[in-house]
Amino acid sequence: MPDFEIFRGNTKKILKHFRHDNFILVFIILLAIVIGIFISAVVFFYSNQQNSNVIQSGVFIKGINVSGLTKEEAIELVNEELSYQMNDHIELTYKNHNYYVEIEQIEAKFDVESSVNYALSLAKTGNFFENLTQYISILMTNIDIDPKLTYNEEALNSYLETIESNLPDQLEQYGYYIEDDNLYITNGVNGAGIEYDELKKLILDAIQDISYSRGYIQIPTYTKYPDPIDVDAIHKDVYREVKDAYFTTEPYAVFADVTGIDFDVDAVKAFINENPNVSEYEIPLNYTKPAITVNDLGREAFPDLIGSYSTKYPTSNKDRTTNLKLAANKINGTVVMPGEIFSYNKVVGKRTIAAGYKEAAIYQDGEVTSGLGGGICQISTTLYNAVIAANMEIETRRNHMFVPSYADAGKDATVVWGSTDFKFKNRRDYPIKIEAFVEDGIARVNIYGLLTDDEYDISLYTRTIKSTDTTLVVESYREYRKDGQVVKRDKLYTDTYKKH
Repeated sequence: MPDFEIFRGNTKKILKHFRHDNFILVFIILLAIVIGIFISAVVFFYSNQQNSNVIQSGVFIKGINVSGLTKEEAIELVNEELSYQMNDHIELTYKNHNYYVEIEQIEAKFDVESSVNYALSLAKTGNFFENLTQYISILMTNIDIDPKLTYNEEALNSYLETIESNLPDQLEQYGYYIEDDNLYITNGVNGAGIEYDELKKLILDAIQDISYSRGYIQIPTYTKYPDPIDVDAIHKDVYREVKDAYFTTEPYAVFADVTGIDFDVDAVKAFINENPNVSEYEIPLNYTKPAITVNDLGREAFPDLIGSYSTKYPTSNKDRTTNLKLAANKINGTVVMPGEIFSYNKVVGKRTIAAGYKEAAIYQDGEVTSGLGGGICQISTTLYNAVIAANMEIETRRNHMFVPSYADAGKDATVVWGSTDFKFKNRRDYPIKIEAFVEDGIARVNIYGLLTDDEYDISLYTRTIKSTDTTLVVESYREYRKDGQVVKRDKLYTDTYKKH
């Protein structure tokens, strides 16, 4: 009996061990079958993917699922989604003043096609094991492709330059003007300059990060310091040797009179060094008058009207009318020789109470407010259109922040003493004479000179390329006509205005 019990006990142990081993064996076999099926399925789908023209599963572009799409379908879907998600402009802010950078105008766009091509190439460019590993990895963890952003750097720089010129605390360089036989030299004033590289990075990051593009970007700035007053340079510019005016008819030529001008350079330098913090220095000038001036030559010295333009102004605003007349009188009679550059700020001078200027509405810091000399931008605008008609070369010109009441968008020229000037160059072979007057609600500028055989009828042509609730974008062209027909158009500017 004892031997039988021992045998029975051993038999149970053997059977129990056998059943345990069989369970493990069955589990291993089933696991191998499952793994085999999984690998077969992966290899099957991978093989199909290798010969497919659609993007594999688990692929995203800029967060947009493009799995299973063809190239054309993926490009269309991503472009459509990005267009919906992206704001049409980047909003910037500085000291409670807001500015805009239009996405379309800087030609910012994502290279969607390259991203789609890359998506189609996934798990197809290596050997079998590399492709299979990448294929499985994408299935398990997904991949999100960030397309490359491209933009027009020149257009973006132009935007930032315009914004910098409209910051509320602009840099003011030293300047000078002549008034009542005196030379006035103004000290420069510190101002804010834009950190261009930093701001461009913020803007591009904002576009790249689509959701962030709907927020304001603080404009990074630094302190800009004006150049020290260069008395020698001012003297070189101001000094004139006296000359009488005269003209010839065969060949036609006008030689303008020159009033002799001079001042004591060493005395001025000493005066400035002794008074470094004075905002403006008054320097007496020594004049030598010519015996014959251009005005003495008469209209026959400038026989032809080569350009003319007029704008309207409200006669009810007496102070503004006074400012218009002062500015017009300053430029009236000015002769610009061939190759010479006319500067509006230098000719008109600083707008001061002593000069007779009154308070009137001006555009400042992106808003309409009251300021000394308000309205004189109407004269610079009228002059701008006249010199365009006379086929002068524009050297410096900027548009207002808002469209002014007296000119269409794209046809204005703003001026600010010390920072924003309007300049043109006489590119004709003969001198021109400016005639400007303000009366009965009309401000007019006429340009006289000599017409040649190859003249055109020239004017400013503008067209609106974008208009939103907040901004207006306009392109301007110099339009040439011959016998009433448009011969050509030369593009001048792309101007952006804020809407009130």
